[in-house]
Amino acid sequence: MPRGFFRSILIGAALTAAVALGACRDTGGDGKLFEVSGKVVVFNYRLARATYVVTLRPLQPMGEGQVAVASFQNPAGGPPLVVEQKVWPKLDKVSLESPALTCIVKDKPYAISISIRGPDGTFLQKIDTTLISTEDQSILPDRPLVVDQLYTANPDLAGHPDGKLPGEPKPDCSKG
Repeated sequence: MPRGFFRSILIGAALTAAVALGACRDTGGDGKLFEVSGKVVVFNYRLARATYVVTLRPLQPMGEGQVAVASFQNPAGGPPLVVEQKVWPKLDKVSLESPALTCIVKDKPYAISISIRGPDGTFLQKIDTTLISTEDQSILPDRPLVVDQLYTANPDLAGHPDGKLPGEPKPDCSKG
């Protein structure tokens, strides 16, 4: 057999292997960098606090200097609550948590918009989603049950083990 024949076979085999490996690469589809992998309203009964938490899963390797900017609908009304979170490339997820919330209503959808920005501020991806709570905020106590890192009982709640204080003012939820 001629010498060029084996060379052609080797080059053909190498090209076939390269194409097959390229086809197996996960690109994340449509250039998307992240997808929502979890979202929940967290009611921290001990701290009398509720927050939204959204988790993003990377679909591609994350770049240095990326930032996720989340805009959470404010259940009490008013402007959205905005949080900026650095994306750490070595972590397997990005968690975004809102500031403390008031006026959360059971079964009502709340809008969340997330923008992924590059190190120079360029827009890379936008994710819009909604979050629905399975509970009303009324399940929380009126004040935190503890007052420090040692979990010392809140003296304001003495004699009120359910955390509800008679006559305690409630937030104005008429705008939400």
